[in-house]
Amino acid sequence: MAEGLSLVDWLFIFSIVSIWILLLFHVVLTYAGYRRFNVTFADTEIDWKPVDEYPIVSVLIPAHNEEMVIGRTVDSMAKLDYPKDRLEIIVINDSSTDKTGKILAEKQEKYSNLTVVTITPPLGAKGKSNALNQGLKASRGKYIVVYDADNTPERAAVRRLTEAIMRDPDLGAVVGKFRTRNRDTNLLTRFINIETLNFQWIVQAGRGSLFGLTTITGTNFIVRRDLLEKLGGWNLKALTEDTELTVRIYEQGYRIAWLPEAVTWEQEPEKIGVWVRQRTRWARGNMWIIYYYMRNILSIKNKRIGGDIVYFFFTYAIFFFSVVISDVIFILGSAGVVKVTLMGPFQMIWVLAYALFIFETFISVSFERGEGTLSNLLIISLMYFTYCQLWLFVVLRSTWVSLKDKLTGKNFYWYKTERSAR
Repeated sequence: MAEGLSLVDWLFIFSIVSIWILLLFHVVLTYAGYRRFNVTFADTEIDWKPVDEYPIVSVLIPAHNEEMVIGRTVDSMAKLDYPKDRLEIIVINDSSTDKTGKILAEKQEKYSNLTVVTITPPLGAKGKSNALNQGLKASRGKYIVVYDADNTPERAAVRRLTEAIMRDPDLGAVVGKFRTRNRDTNLLTRFINIETLNFQWIVQAGRGSLFGLTTITGTNFIVRRDLLEKLGGWNLKALTEDTELTVRIYEQGYRIAWLPEAVTWEQEPEKIGVWVRQRTRWARGNMWIIYYYMRNILSIKNKRIGGDIVYFFFTYAIFFFSVVISDVIFILGSAGVVKVTLMGPFQMIWVLAYALFIFETFISVSFERGEGTLSNLLIISLMYFTYCQLWLFVVLRSTWVSLKDKLTGKNFYWYKTERSAR
Protein backbone atom coordinates (compact mmCIF):
# COMPACT_ATOMS: atom_id res chain seq x y z
CA MET A 1 0.00 0.00 0.00
CA ALA A 2 1.39 3.41 -0.99
CA GLU A 3 2.59 5.59 1.85
CA GLY A 4 0.01 8.06 3.08
CA LEU A 5 -3.04 6.28 1.62
CA SER A 6 -5.41 4.52 3.98
CA LEU A 7 -7.61 1.51 3.21
CA VAL A 8 -10.58 3.87 2.91
CA ASP A 9 -8.65 5.92 0.33
CA TRP A 10 -7.91 2.84 -1.78
CA LEU A 11 -11.49 1.62 -1.57
CA PHE A 12 -12.69 5.07 -2.61
CA ILE A 13 -10.33 5.10 -5.62
CA PHE A 14 -11.47 1.61 -6.62
CA SER A 15 -15.15 2.58 -6.47
CA ILE A 16 -14.71 5.84 -8.39
CA VAL A 17 -12.67 4.21 -11.18
CA SER A 18 -15.08 1.28 -11.56
CA ILE A 19 -18.16 3.51 -11.66
CA TRP A 20 -16.60 5.81 -14.25
CA ILE A 21 -15.54 2.89 -16.44
CA LEU A 22 -19.17 1.77 -16.74
CA LEU A 23 -20.44 5.33 -17.15
CA LEU A 24 -18.02 6.06 -19.99
CA PHE A 25 -18.79 2.72 -21.63
CA HIS A 26 -22.47 3.64 -21.57
CA VAL A 27 -21.65 7.01 -23.14
CA VAL A 28 -20.07 5.11 -26.03
CA LEU A 29 -23.15 2.87 -26.23
CA THR A 30 -25.39 5.95 -26.20
CA TYR A 31 -23.56 7.34 -29.21
CA ALA A 32 -23.81 3.97 -30.96
CA GLY A 33 -27.53 3.88 -30.12
CA TYR A 34 -27.92 7.33 -31.66
CA ARG A 35 -26.16 6.11 -34.76
CA ARG A 36 -28.62 3.19 -34.92
CA PHE A 37 -31.53 5.60 -34.42
CA ASN A 38 -30.18 7.81 -37.17
CA VAL A 39 -30.47 5.01 -39.74
CA THR A 40 -34.25 5.56 -39.78
CA PHE A 41 -34.89 2.89 -37.14
CA ALA A 42 -33.93 0.02 -39.42
CA ASP A 43 -31.12 -2.18 -40.60
CA THR A 44 -30.44 -0.88 -44.11
CA GLU A 45 -29.76 -4.43 -45.31
CA ILE A 46 -33.38 -5.46 -44.70
CA ASP A 47 -35.78 -5.03 -47.59
CA TRP A 48 -39.22 -4.20 -46.23
CA LYS A 49 -41.16 -5.36 -49.27
CA PRO A 50 -43.56 -8.25 -48.52
CA VAL A 51 -42.11 -11.72 -49.00
CA ASP A 52 -43.49 -13.95 -51.74
CA GLU A 53 -44.97 -16.52 -49.39
CA TYR A 54 -45.37 -16.25 -45.66
CA PRO A 55 -44.50 -19.40 -43.68
CA ILE A 56 -46.51 -20.94 -40.88
CA VAL A 57 -45.64 -19.10 -37.68
CA SER A 58 -46.51 -20.38 -34.20
CA VAL A 59 -47.07 -17.78 -31.48
CA LEU A 60 -46.43 -19.27 -28.03
CA ILE A 61 -47.97 -17.57 -24.97
CA PRO A 62 -47.22 -19.17 -21.58
CA ALA A 63 -49.96 -18.38 -19.07
CA HIS A 64 -50.27 -19.12 -15.36
CA ASN A 65 -53.20 -17.47 -13.55
CA GLU A 66 -53.55 -14.71 -16.13
CA GLU A 67 -57.30 -14.04 -15.98
CA MET A 68 -56.65 -10.29 -15.72
CA VAL A 69 -54.99 -9.99 -19.13
CA ILE A 70 -55.20 -13.17 -21.22
CA GLY A 71 -58.45 -12.29 -22.99
CA ARG A 72 -57.13 -9.00 -24.31
CA THR A 73 -53.84 -10.63 -25.29
CA VAL A 74 -55.56 -13.33 -27.37
CA ASP A 75 -57.75 -10.69 -29.03
CA SER A 76 -54.67 -8.71 -30.03
CA MET A 77 -53.02 -11.82 -31.50
CA ALA A 78 -56.14 -12.51 -33.59
CA LYS A 79 -55.88 -8.99 -35.05
CA LEU A 80 -52.28 -9.41 -36.23
CA ASP A 81 -51.57 -8.39 -39.80
CA TYR A 82 -50.47 -11.87 -40.86
CA PRO A 83 -52.22 -14.47 -43.09
CA LYS A 84 -54.70 -16.18 -40.78
CA ASP A 85 -54.16 -19.62 -42.34
CA ARG A 86 -50.42 -19.22 -41.68
CA LEU A 87 -50.71 -18.04 -38.07
CA GLU A 88 -50.97 -20.49 -35.19
CA ILE A 89 -51.76 -19.06 -31.74
CA ILE A 90 -50.89 -21.41 -28.89
CA VAL A 91 -51.59 -20.50 -25.27
CA ILE A 92 -50.01 -22.84 -22.74
CA ASN A 93 -52.35 -22.81 -19.73
CA ASP A 94 -49.93 -24.01 -17.08
CA SER A 95 -51.69 -25.16 -13.92
CA SER A 96 -53.87 -22.06 -13.63
CA THR A 97 -56.28 -22.04 -10.70
CA ASP A 98 -58.21 -18.90 -11.68
CA LYS A 99 -60.49 -18.20 -14.67
CA THR A 100 -57.71 -18.40 -17.26
CA GLY A 101 -58.95 -21.75 -18.61
CA LYS A 102 -62.57 -20.56 -18.84
CA ILE A 103 -61.59 -17.39 -20.72
CA LEU A 104 -59.45 -19.38 -23.15
CA ALA A 105 -62.28 -21.84 -23.80
CA GLU A 106 -64.52 -18.92 -24.76
CA LYS A 107 -61.84 -17.50 -27.06
CA GLN A 108 -61.41 -20.88 -28.79
CA GLU A 109 -65.03 -20.70 -29.89
CA LYS A 110 -64.30 -17.33 -31.44
CA TYR A 111 -60.89 -17.96 -33.08
CA SER A 112 -60.29 -21.08 -35.15
CA ASN A 113 -56.50 -20.69 -35.14
CA LEU A 114 -56.27 -20.64 -31.33
CA THR A 115 -54.95 -23.77 -29.63
CA VAL A 116 -54.90 -24.15 -25.85
CA VAL A 117 -52.38 -26.56 -24.33
CA THR A 118 -53.34 -27.27 -20.73
CA ILE A 119 -50.72 -28.84 -18.49
CA THR A 120 -50.97 -29.77 -14.83
CA PRO A 121 -48.52 -31.28 -12.31
CA PRO A 122 -46.35 -33.26 -12.54
CA LEU A 123 -45.89 -32.13 -16.16
CA GLY A 124 -46.86 -28.54 -15.40
CA ALA A 125 -46.04 -25.92 -12.77
CA LYS A 126 -42.33 -26.02 -13.63
CA GLY A 127 -41.85 -22.49 -14.92
CA LYS A 128 -41.88 -20.54 -18.15
CA SER A 129 -39.16 -22.59 -19.87
CA ASN A 130 -41.10 -25.81 -19.35
CA ALA A 131 -44.34 -24.21 -20.55
CA LEU A 132 -42.62 -22.96 -23.73
CA ASN A 133 -41.14 -26.40 -24.38
CA GLN A 134 -44.61 -27.96 -24.09
CA GLY A 135 -45.96 -25.36 -26.48
CA LEU A 136 -43.15 -26.07 -28.93
CA LYS A 137 -44.10 -29.75 -29.00
CA ALA A 138 -47.69 -28.84 -29.90
CA SER A 139 -46.74 -26.34 -32.61
CA ARG A 140 -46.11 -26.83 -36.32
CA GLY A 141 -44.67 -23.46 -37.39
CA LYS A 142 -41.37 -23.05 -39.19
CA TYR A 143 -40.74 -20.07 -36.95
CA ILE A 144 -41.63 -19.64 -33.28
CA VAL A 145 -42.72 -16.29 -31.83
CA VAL A 146 -43.01 -15.75 -28.07
CA TYR A 147 -45.19 -13.27 -26.20
CA ASP A 148 -45.87 -12.87 -22.51
CA ALA A 149 -49.49 -13.15 -21.39
CA ASP A 150 -49.84 -9.40 -20.79
CA ASN A 151 -48.73 -8.29 -24.26
CA THR A 152 -50.68 -6.47 -26.95
CA PRO A 153 -48.45 -6.35 -30.03
CA GLU A 154 -49.06 -3.83 -32.78
CA ARG A 155 -50.69 -5.38 -35.84
CA ALA A 156 -47.52 -5.47 -37.96
CA ALA A 157 -45.23 -6.88 -35.25
CA VAL A 158 -45.18 -10.59 -36.20
CA ARG A 159 -45.09 -9.82 -39.92
CA ARG A 160 -42.07 -7.54 -39.43
CA LEU A 161 -40.25 -10.13 -37.31
CA THR A 162 -40.95 -12.85 -39.89
CA GLU A 163 -39.85 -10.76 -42.87
CA ALA A 164 -36.61 -9.84 -41.11
CA ILE A 165 -35.57 -13.40 -40.20
CA MET A 166 -36.56 -14.80 -43.60
CA ARG A 167 -34.32 -12.39 -45.47
CA ASP A 168 -31.13 -13.23 -43.56
CA PRO A 169 -30.14 -16.90 -43.12
CA ASP A 170 -27.49 -15.87 -40.57
CA LEU A 171 -30.13 -14.62 -38.15
CA GLY A 172 -31.09 -17.18 -35.53
CA ALA A 173 -33.56 -14.82 -33.87
CA VAL A 174 -34.99 -11.32 -34.24
CA VAL A 175 -36.10 -9.28 -31.23
CA GLY A 176 -38.71 -6.53 -31.36
CA LYS A 177 -39.21 -3.49 -29.17
CA PHE A 178 -41.44 -3.45 -26.09
CA ARG A 179 -43.18 -0.41 -24.65
CA THR A 180 -44.83 0.27 -21.30
CA ARG A 181 -48.62 0.30 -21.70
CA ASN A 182 -49.34 1.59 -18.17
CA ARG A 183 -46.48 4.09 -17.98
CA ASP A 184 -48.66 6.95 -16.66
CA THR A 185 -50.15 5.02 -13.74
CA ASN A 186 -47.73 6.21 -11.05
CA LEU A 187 -44.12 7.21 -10.43
CA LEU A 188 -42.93 3.59 -10.41
CA THR A 189 -44.31 2.88 -13.89
CA ARG A 190 -42.74 6.11 -15.14
CA PHE A 191 -39.38 4.96 -13.78
CA ILE A 192 -39.84 1.58 -15.50
CA ASN A 193 -40.79 3.26 -18.78
CA ILE A 194 -37.55 5.24 -18.75
CA GLU A 195 -35.53 2.18 -17.75
CA THR A 196 -36.95 0.05 -20.59
CA LEU A 197 -36.35 2.72 -23.21
CA ASN A 198 -32.82 3.28 -21.91
CA PHE A 199 -32.12 -0.47 -22.04
CA GLN A 200 -33.35 -0.82 -25.60
CA TRP A 201 -31.68 2.22 -27.13
CA ILE A 202 -28.39 1.85 -25.25
CA VAL A 203 -27.94 -1.87 -24.52
CA GLN A 204 -29.85 -3.29 -27.49
CA ALA A 205 -29.25 -0.66 -30.19
CA GLY A 206 -25.83 0.44 -28.91
CA ARG A 207 -24.38 -3.06 -28.45
CA GLY A 208 -25.91 -4.15 -31.73
CA SER A 209 -24.34 -1.25 -33.60
CA LEU A 210 -20.90 -1.58 -31.99
CA PHE A 211 -20.49 -5.32 -31.41
CA GLY A 212 -23.28 -7.01 -33.36
CA LEU A 213 -24.84 -8.23 -30.08
CA THR A 214 -28.51 -8.32 -29.15
CA THR A 215 -30.11 -9.94 -26.12
CA ILE A 216 -33.35 -11.87 -26.50
CA THR A 217 -35.98 -10.42 -24.19
CA GLY A 218 -38.72 -12.61 -22.76
CA THR A 219 -41.32 -11.37 -25.23
CA ASN A 220 -41.83 -10.18 -28.83
CA PHE A 221 -39.14 -12.24 -30.54
CA ILE A 222 -38.98 -14.82 -33.32
CA VAL A 223 -36.60 -17.79 -33.51
CA ARG A 224 -35.99 -20.52 -36.07
CA ARG A 225 -37.73 -23.74 -35.11
CA ASP A 226 -34.97 -26.03 -36.39
CA LEU A 227 -32.39 -24.07 -34.38
CA LEU A 228 -34.54 -24.21 -31.26
CA GLU A 229 -34.97 -27.98 -31.61
CA LYS A 230 -31.25 -28.41 -32.19
CA LEU A 231 -30.61 -26.56 -28.93
CA GLY A 232 -33.09 -28.74 -27.08
CA GLY A 233 -35.55 -25.92 -26.45
CA TRP A 234 -35.47 -23.66 -23.43
CA ASN A 235 -33.22 -24.44 -20.45
CA LEU A 236 -35.33 -25.56 -17.49
CA LYS A 237 -32.69 -24.44 -15.00
CA ALA A 238 -32.56 -20.85 -16.23
CA LEU A 239 -34.81 -18.29 -14.51
CA THR A 240 -33.97 -15.79 -17.25
CA GLU A 241 -34.47 -18.27 -20.08
CA ASP A 242 -34.29 -15.52 -22.70
CA THR A 243 -30.75 -14.40 -21.83
CA GLU A 244 -29.54 -18.00 -21.55
CA LEU A 245 -31.01 -18.82 -24.99
CA THR A 246 -29.18 -15.79 -26.38
CA VAL A 247 -25.80 -17.24 -25.42
CA ARG A 248 -26.53 -20.63 -26.98
CA ILE A 249 -27.75 -19.11 -30.26
CA TYR A 250 -24.54 -17.10 -30.63
CA GLU A 251 -22.51 -20.19 -29.78
CA GLN A 252 -24.19 -21.94 -32.73
CA GLY A 253 -22.76 -19.30 -35.07
CA TYR A 254 -25.98 -17.34 -35.64
CA ARG A 255 -26.64 -13.64 -35.13
CA ILE A 256 -29.55 -11.94 -33.37
CA ALA A 257 -30.99 -8.62 -34.57
CA TRP A 258 -32.99 -5.94 -32.77
CA LEU A 259 -35.93 -4.62 -34.76
CA PRO A 260 -37.56 -1.47 -33.30
CA GLU A 261 -40.27 -1.52 -35.99
CA ALA A 262 -41.83 -4.62 -34.41
CA VAL A 263 -43.53 -3.20 -31.32
CA THR A 264 -45.48 -4.73 -28.46
CA TRP A 265 -47.05 -3.03 -25.45
CA GLU A 266 -46.84 -4.70 -22.06
CA GLN A 267 -48.05 -4.10 -18.54
CA GLU A 268 -45.35 -3.31 -15.99
CA PRO A 269 -45.56 -3.71 -12.17
CA GLU A 270 -47.55 -0.96 -10.48
CA LYS A 271 -46.58 -1.88 -6.91
CA ILE A 272 -43.08 -1.83 -5.44
CA GLY A 273 -43.49 -5.32 -3.91
CA VAL A 274 -44.42 -6.81 -7.29
CA TRP A 275 -41.47 -5.02 -8.90
CA VAL A 276 -39.04 -6.31 -6.26
CA ARG A 277 -40.15 -9.92 -6.77
CA GLN A 278 -39.91 -9.61 -10.54
CA ARG A 279 -36.46 -8.00 -10.49
CA THR A 280 -35.22 -10.49 -7.90
CA ARG A 281 -36.03 -13.27 -10.37
CA TRP A 282 -34.24 -11.41 -13.15
CA ALA A 283 -31.18 -10.79 -10.97
CA ARG A 284 -31.09 -14.43 -9.83
CA GLY A 285 -31.33 -15.58 -13.44
CA ASN A 286 -28.57 -13.26 -14.64
CA MET A 287 -26.31 -14.22 -11.75
CA TRP A 288 -26.85 -17.91 -12.55
CA ILE A 289 -25.87 -17.27 -16.17
CA ILE A 290 -22.76 -15.38 -15.07
CA TYR A 291 -21.76 -18.22 -12.74
CA TYR A 292 -22.58 -20.93 -15.28
CA TYR A 293 -20.65 -19.42 -18.19
CA MET A 294 -17.83 -17.57 -16.42
CA ARG A 295 -16.49 -20.94 -15.21
CA ASN A 296 -15.85 -21.87 -18.85
CA ILE A 297 -15.34 -18.41 -20.30
CA LEU A 298 -12.19 -19.40 -22.21
CA SER A 299 -13.97 -22.25 -23.98
CA ILE A 300 -16.73 -20.02 -25.40
CA LYS A 301 -16.34 -20.01 -29.18
CA ASN A 302 -18.04 -16.69 -29.87
CA LYS A 303 -15.67 -14.16 -28.29
CA ARG A 304 -18.21 -11.35 -28.60
CA ILE A 305 -20.78 -13.14 -26.47
CA GLY A 306 -17.94 -14.15 -24.15
CA GLY A 307 -17.10 -10.47 -23.76
CA ASP A 308 -20.75 -9.76 -23.08
CA ILE A 309 -20.75 -12.28 -20.22
CA VAL A 310 -17.69 -10.51 -18.79
CA TYR A 311 -19.66 -7.23 -19.07
CA PHE A 312 -22.51 -8.80 -17.07
CA PHE A 313 -19.96 -10.02 -14.51
CA PHE A 314 -18.50 -6.51 -14.23
CA THR A 315 -21.98 -5.05 -13.72
CA TYR A 316 -23.19 -7.55 -11.10
CA ALA A 317 -19.89 -7.95 -9.26
CA ILE A 318 -17.33 -5.16 -9.62
CA PHE A 319 -19.73 -2.28 -10.36
CA PHE A 320 -22.17 -3.48 -7.70
CA PHE A 321 -19.51 -3.57 -4.97
CA SER A 322 -18.13 -0.24 -6.18
CA VAL A 323 -21.49 1.46 -5.69
CA VAL A 324 -21.94 -0.19 -2.29
CA ILE A 325 -18.46 0.92 -1.20
CA SER A 326 -19.10 4.45 -2.45
CA ASP A 327 -22.43 4.67 -0.61
CA VAL A 328 -20.97 3.28 2.63
CA ILE A 329 -18.02 5.69 2.53
CA PHE A 330 -20.41 8.59 1.87
CA ILE A 331 -22.70 7.63 4.80
CA LEU A 332 -19.88 6.89 7.24
CA GLY A 333 -18.00 9.97 6.12
CA SER A 334 -21.06 12.17 6.70
CA ALA A 335 -21.32 10.68 10.20
CA GLY A 336 -17.64 11.36 10.87
CA VAL A 337 -16.77 7.68 11.26
CA VAL A 338 -14.32 7.50 8.35
CA LYS A 339 -12.47 10.09 6.33
CA VAL A 340 -11.05 10.15 2.82
CA THR A 341 -7.66 11.85 3.05
CA LEU A 342 -7.08 12.09 -0.69
CA MET A 343 -6.68 15.57 -2.07
CA GLY A 344 -8.61 16.31 -5.24
CA PRO A 345 -11.86 17.56 -6.80
CA PHE A 346 -13.83 14.49 -5.75
CA GLN A 347 -17.05 16.39 -5.16
CA MET A 348 -16.82 17.67 -8.71
CA ILE A 349 -16.15 14.12 -9.97
CA TRP A 350 -19.35 12.93 -8.26
CA VAL A 351 -21.38 15.84 -9.70
CA LEU A 352 -20.03 15.06 -13.18
CA ALA A 353 -21.00 11.40 -12.79
CA TYR A 354 -24.52 12.44 -11.82
CA ALA A 355 -24.73 14.85 -14.77
CA LEU A 356 -23.43 12.16 -17.13
CA PHE A 357 -26.09 9.73 -15.92
CA ILE A 358 -28.83 12.29 -16.59
CA PHE A 359 -27.39 13.19 -19.98
CA GLU A 360 -27.02 9.67 -21.39
CA THR A 361 -30.38 8.51 -19.99
CA PHE A 362 -32.31 11.50 -21.31
CA ILE A 363 -30.66 11.23 -24.74
CA SER A 364 -31.63 7.57 -25.07
CA VAL A 365 -35.20 8.23 -23.91
CA SER A 366 -35.50 11.10 -26.39
CA PHE A 367 -35.01 8.68 -29.28
CA GLU A 368 -38.60 7.62 -28.68
CA ARG A 369 -41.23 10.00 -29.99
CA GLY A 370 -42.97 11.97 -27.25
CA GLU A 371 -40.59 10.88 -24.48
CA GLY A 372 -38.01 13.69 -24.56
CA THR A 373 -40.05 15.86 -22.21
CA LEU A 374 -39.23 18.11 -19.27
CA SER A 375 -41.19 15.84 -16.93
CA ASN A 376 -39.05 12.84 -17.98
CA LEU A 377 -35.91 14.92 -17.44
CA LEU A 378 -37.04 15.68 -13.88
CA ILE A 379 -37.95 12.01 -13.28
CA ILE A 380 -34.48 10.93 -14.49
CA SER A 381 -32.88 13.41 -12.08
CA LEU A 382 -34.87 11.85 -9.23
CA MET A 383 -34.29 8.32 -10.53
CA TYR A 384 -30.58 8.32 -9.69
CA PHE A 385 -31.20 8.69 -5.94
CA THR A 386 -34.25 6.43 -5.68
CA TYR A 387 -35.06 3.84 -8.34
CA CYS A 388 -31.44 3.13 -9.30
CA GLN A 389 -30.44 2.60 -5.67
CA LEU A 390 -33.14 -0.09 -5.37
CA TRP A 391 -31.02 -2.20 -7.72
CA LEU A 392 -28.55 -2.68 -4.86
CA PHE A 393 -31.32 -4.06 -2.66
CA VAL A 394 -32.52 -6.37 -5.45
CA VAL A 395 -29.06 -7.85 -6.00
CA LEU A 396 -28.57 -8.39 -2.26
CA ARG A 397 -32.02 -9.94 -1.95
CA SER A 398 -31.49 -12.24 -4.93
CA THR A 399 -28.18 -13.41 -3.45
CA TRP A 400 -29.84 -14.16 -0.12
CA VAL A 401 -32.83 -15.94 -1.69
CA SER A 402 -30.55 -18.05 -3.91
CA LEU A 403 -28.40 -19.02 -0.92
CA LYS A 404 -31.46 -19.84 1.19
CA ASP A 405 -33.00 -21.99 -1.56
CA LYS A 406 -29.68 -23.79 -2.00
CA LEU A 407 -29.45 -24.59 1.70
CA THR A 408 -33.09 -25.70 2.05
CA GLY A 409 -33.32 -27.45 -1.31
CA LYS A 410 -36.41 -25.41 -2.13
CA ASN A 411 -37.35 -24.75 -5.77
CA PHE A 412 -39.74 -22.14 -7.12
CA TYR A 413 -41.07 -22.92 -10.54
CA TRP A 414 -43.50 -20.16 -11.54
CA TYR A 415 -42.32 -16.61 -10.86
CA LYS A 416 -45.38 -14.87 -12.25
CA THR A 417 -45.65 -11.08 -12.18
CA GLU A 418 -48.91 -9.91 -10.60
CA ARG A 419 -51.11 -8.22 -13.20
CA SER A 420 -53.59 -5.36 -12.97
CA ALA A 421 -57.01 -5.29 -14.61
CA ARG A 422 -56.33 -1.66 -15.57
